[in-house]
Amino acid sequence: MTRDELITLLYREEMNPYGLDPVATHGFLTASIVGKPLPDWLSVYFDGHENDVSDDIKIALTAWRDEIYQILKEEEPVELPFDADDEQEDFGEDSDVVAWCVGFIEAMYGDESVDWFDDADTEEDVAELTLPMVILSGMDEENEDLNMMRDDIDMMVQLANSLESNVTELFLLFHTND
Repeated sequence: MTRDELITLLYREEMNPYGLDPVATHGFLTASIVGKPLPDWLSVYFDGHENDVSDDIKIALTAWRDEIYQILKEEEPVELPFDADDEQEDFGEDSDVVAWCVGFIEAMYGDESVDWFDDADTEEDVAELTLPMVILSGMDEENEDLNMMRDDIDMMVQLANSLESNVTELFLLFHTND
């Protein structure tokens, strides 16, 4: 299955009842690489239904994930599936930046046994580097402070513009010994 075929399939809800759309999938795959190891990432991605999904889809997702890993391993920035520099003022729930962040957060918190914040030496850095994803995802709607930040369009643009570099920094934080 080619990447284009996978992306087309991910957009079709009847063909992809357990997974995310392509933009959220990119966020999910990225987080499953940059953070703490997520050994059962396919199970998390398919919400425990990975056995109900064709091997072709799982192979294509794994190849996409491997490609993102190679880019990060070479300390190159991951190209986001939207233009974060475009000062679009659409941060609604249907926007690509929100979808990407939702996918990222889904992987980040997808396995309760994997805690990105369990190391006192890196906890603060992880919190700072993942804050844009948390805010942009809108997943913590009951937090009034985060909602106030979401109302500030300039802040939202800055957060969106920080995603690419934060992804690289998270990868280095979790995958180097420095």
